Amino acid sequence: MNIVLLIGGLILILAGANFLTDGASSVAKRFNISNLVIGLTIVAFGTSAPELTVSIVSALNGSSDIAIGNVVGSNIFNTLVIVGCTAAIVPIRMTRGTISKEIPLCLLASIILFICANDILINGTDQNIITSGDGLLLLCFFLIFLGYTFAIARNGTDNEETAIKEIPLWRAVVYIIGGLFALVYGGDFFVNGASGIARSLGVSESVIALTLVAGGTSLPELATSIAAALKKNPEMAIGNVIGSNLFNIFFVLGCSAAIAPMNVTGITNVDLGMLIFSCVLLYIFGLFFKKRMITRWEGIVMIACYVVYTGYLIVNAS
Repeated sequence: MNIVLLIGGLILILAGANFLTDGASSVAKRFNISNLVIGLTIVAFGTSAPELTVSIVSALNGSSDIAIGNVVGSNIFNTLVIVGCTAAIVPIRMTRGTISKEIPLCLLASIILFICANDILINGTDQNIITSGDGLLLLCFFLIFLGYTFAIARNGTDNEETAIKEIPLWRAVVYIIGGLFALVYGGDFFVNGASGIARSLGVSESVIALTLVAGGTSLPELATSIAAALKKNPEMAIGNVIGSNLFNIFFVLGCSAAIAPMNVTGITNVDLGMLIFSCVLLYIFGLFFKKRMITRWEGIVMIACYVVYTGYLIVNAS
């Protein structure tokens, strides 16, 4: 039954995110909002809606390990598996801006999360808590990131605008309402299923969140990046991953913590350290060796690092 809840919830989440994105994009297009702005906001939100839904529902249900583990695991999965798989198909060339600004910003976000989740280590308190104040701070960083993104958009070109499918207004409204319902109920089913599986297997919710939940909620980013690689446009994968990772930490965790403070129990510094390591590895591979290029063998190394990390989680699950 838990597996049915998990799979059914994931299907509802993915379908809901898709319908909500299509409906909202179509309505925005009717108000003459540019494709580029829609792509940077509504479409970006749509691909991260699974993580947002699962984390907020988990925080409200008191399953903070799932809420935090979902974000940490998704970001590790995005960086090591999605970039790794994309590079293994087609080597990825990165721009100077990605190396000098966006990857360091992603690394900074990971370090900020490490600091927010280490009250015992830094302040000598009794427990680690991502407080509402921490959540509001993360949301402030998100606003800065959003401003930076729009600044890039204004200074760049619109050659790669997102194609927006226009649909009748009544259908767009149905898509938006139906998508929201699917996200809410799908998130509830998914979290309940994941928690049930963790209990039945005798492992912690954090391990399930870092692996199964993280992989499931990262499916939109994985599908988008693999499709881009097959279409000989692998550079899109880097922007997709960095944007998603920043959105996950600053907005998803920011919203979750602002709504309900989260105890950090099952997520360890090994997991947070792996998150930082994945960003450092991406930076090193992009900067050195073949400069500003993630090669096939580097992609394979990244995938191997994720396999080793997952093996570590499984071995230490009990």
